[in-house]
Amino acid sequence: MSRWMAGAVLIVASLATACSQAPARVESRAAAGPAAPQVQPRDAAPAQTAAAPAETAAPTAPAQPGAAAASAAPSVNEYRLGPGDVVKISVYNNPDLATESEISQQGKISFPLVGEVAVGGLTRGEAERAIVRALGEGGFVPNAYVNLLVAQYRSQQVSVMGEVNKPGKYPVSLNATVADLLAMAGGITAKGSNVITLIQKDAKGRTVQQEINVRKLLAGGDAANPSVGYDDIIYVPPLPVFYIYGEVRQPGAYPIAPEMTVRQALSLGGGLTVRGTERGIQLERKGKDGKMMSRRAQMSERLQPDDVLNVPEGWF
Repeated sequence: MSRWMAGAVLIVASLATACSQAPARVESRAAAGPAAPQVQPRDAAPAQTAAAPAETAAPTAPAQPGAAAASAAPSVNEYRLGPGDVVKISVYNNPDLATESEISQQGKISFPLVGEVAVGGLTRGEAERAIVRALGEGGFVPNAYVNLLVAQYRSQQVSVMGEVNKPGKYPVSLNATVADLLAMAGGITAKGSNVITLIQKDAKGRTVQQEINVRKLLAGGDAANPSVGYDDIIYVPPLPVFYIYGEVRQPGAYPIAPEMTVRQALSLGGGLTVRGTERGIQLERKGKDGKMMSRRAQMSERLQPDDVLNVPEGWF
């Protein structure tokens, strides 16, 4: 009995010791916290993807007026404003500043609020930026958006002279050509030559002459129809002629066609009279020294400008 009691006491003591240690282990685990779950490499990618949309680009400020135009150099052939040109100017969101003005002989225009602005010799873009600066420096319209249009071209003029129906000076725009100017001048007269002369100045200020065939010009092609600009001259000379007199039905001066012969010249003169003969026709031509030389003409001979034919009377 005593042994049984002693064994029971030992068992009770062991149970009490185990129960006292169990809460300590539970508290230690609770203090340590739950273990972090293992993160697989493939799970990291979605996390980075989800964070990416949070990075947004900052909004870009609008470009300053004329900033892009200032960086671009004007074209060499771009039209430049001059005295007499009429321009229309508008300012964005400022309709009361819209104006139309003629450029003065000093190259200036009058603009609301700022007064006179020098635009002579400037391109459209340069003139717009000049007005923007004037409005900004005066504190009237900071960062203004200005638009300038040429309503009338008057400063850039080309002279058309010679055998045209309406010779004179004509205003031209940027893309005017020789054909355009001939049309403005009313076309070439019946006495005008098919070969005209265009007189221009090169980049160094030297005078350059170019002969233009009107037939090729009218046939089309930019090469045969060059552009014209300020202070150019188009000269249409009279047709080269020859003279025929003597025993022909219609003596007088006639235009020379290319490669015209003496025989063809006789037909233009109406042919021979009843007393005329082809034998002994005299040709008078100016020599290199300027003196007139006379000799017997051949019927197949080609004529030159200012040749003179004398048809003699035949002897029967």
